[in-house]
Amino acid sequence: MQTTSLTQLADQQLEVARSAASGRSAVTVYGGHEHDLRQTLIALTEGTVLGEHESPGEATIQVLTGRVALRAGDDSWEAVAGEHMVIPARRHDLAALSDAVVLLTVATRA
Repeated sequence: MQTTSLTQLADQQLEVARSAASGRSAVTVYGGHEHDLRQTLIALTEGTVLGEHESPGEATIQVLTGRVALRAGDDSWEAVAGEHMVIPARRHDLAALSDAVVLLTVATRA
């Protein structure tokens, strides 16, 4: 069985994001195009926005560190470390209100 320390991975990716011009970094924790379940750890520096996009399937975000805002149209939700959000099945974006790391989980249909 493979295990991953999300705490260590979050710290590593946040350091990468802090040195990246884009202010972000991401790494696949589990899955890929050959799986129905995909989990990606995303690190964002304060003020970084993942621009508006569609979700490829059912998706959730678990905030590991920091604070983020999820926006879809006129709706907006904030979450902090330890909170879990269901991503709406419509165009949305994600903004880091502080340096933050989230675990994105997406379930696609084969």
